[in-house]
Amino acid sequence: MQIEEVKSTGKEQRVATHSHIRGLGLKPEGTAEAVAAGFVGQETAREAAGIVVDLIKAKRFAGRAVLIAGAPGSGKSAIAYAISQELGPRVPFCPMTGSEVYSSEVKKTEVLMENFRRAISLRVKETKEVYEGEVTEITPEETENPLGGYGKTISHVVVGLKTAKGTKQLRLDPSIYESLLKEKVSVGDVIYIEANTGSVKRVGRSDAFATEYDLEADEYVPLPKGDVHKKREVIQDVTLHDLDVANAKPQGGQDIVSMMSQLMKPRKTEITDKMRQEINKAVNKYIEQGTAELVPGVLFIDEVHMLDIECFTYLNRALESNISPIVVLASNRGICTIRGTEDLRAPHGIPRDLLDRMLIVRTAPYTQSETQIILDIRAKTEGLKVAQDALEYAAEVGVKSSLRYAIQLLTPANVMAQIHGRDEIHKEDMLETGDLFFDAKKSVAIVQATESLFL
Repeated sequence: MQIEEVKSTGKEQRVATHSHIRGLGLKPEGTAEAVAAGFVGQETAREAAGIVVDLIKAKRFAGRAVLIAGAPGSGKSAIAYAISQELGPRVPFCPMTGSEVYSSEVKKTEVLMENFRRAISLRVKETKEVYEGEVTEITPEETENPLGGYGKTISHVVVGLKTAKGTKQLRLDPSIYESLLKEKVSVGDVIYIEANTGSVKRVGRSDAFATEYDLEADEYVPLPKGDVHKKREVIQDVTLHDLDVANAKPQGGQDIVSMMSQLMKPRKTEITDKMRQEINKAVNKYIEQGTAELVPGVLFIDEVHMLDIECFTYLNRALESNISPIVVLASNRGICTIRGTEDLRAPHGIPRDLLDRMLIVRTAPYTQSETQIILDIRAKTEGLKVAQDALEYAAEVGVKSSLRYAIQLLTPANVMAQIHGRDEIHKEDMLETGDLFFDAKKSVAIVQATESLFL
């Protein structure tokens, strides 16, 4: 009899372009280490980004802009991603590209403002009454169906909760019983129920049941301390864009007319400036009362030269607003024509008046030794074994063509090595893969040489 173990694929993650970046890799005094947190080189740019992070944390940088300028493949997006890693998950980070603003449904300036509002978070502190403890019993009590017939309905549910200090039996509404079923709550689970809203949250399995081998994948939590009924401070983060959407599309009732009116509404509804001003007033009121705190996050606009003159003019105005995030822009262009104009040329494709408002961070091209270290880190991230001669050759390719091309060669070279019966990539695998896949420079040279053959 053949018995196979079923392996869970839930925790496996796709290796993305910047999966290996874990931060800026700075020492406590703010200087950059040569190789740290997945970053290699770019010491000056990383130190500058470190100062930006400190200013954001101190809330002294809102409404300002930073431009990361450099050649393609020199780590501009990686630095922006590292800034988001340094700030942590509680500070909003909204990435977008310059071409995202062009839509047939929504105005360019509206898309920009929407992303601006996504990058600003409102941290609301609430004191809620909760019932928390380990479930000792769940007993639904049935009654005759008031609509007649043979079926029975649940009138209420009795739930027993136990903490280190004592136990309590609660008689709950049948709607809460549905929430318990949705959360898959069973006897021995630690849960908490909000007294005001009746929402149920399963925290995990109680420590007392830690010897149950069939539940080894479950998360075990200690028995809650204190009383079953307690007051708890809950911190919730909501972006200003979420508030805009919630106010633009208020949920109707459960009757047929309101449901039909919701279906008939267009998917994209434009949020007016008047509504945003009203929301800003309400937000400021909460901040003055001390119940909420504004957290300006980071809006990262890659390929900023794709924006046109109208968007740049709007950016000028948006940066001067009272409620504004930190805007990080990235461009790989030199002096080029500003989109939306016929002959107006500017550095990085950005108007001079907007450039004056920015702190500009330069990224330098990687050396061969730095490229080799990056390829080594990348290979380990993707779980590939690469021989030293293959790594040195890949670094040469990275300097001659581009770092991106050298990274892209690693995975097909690994397939080539497996075809030859090896679990390690050798130089001949890299050479063979290089013959199959052309880099941009080689492809352009072929097109130029055989131009007459193309349409």
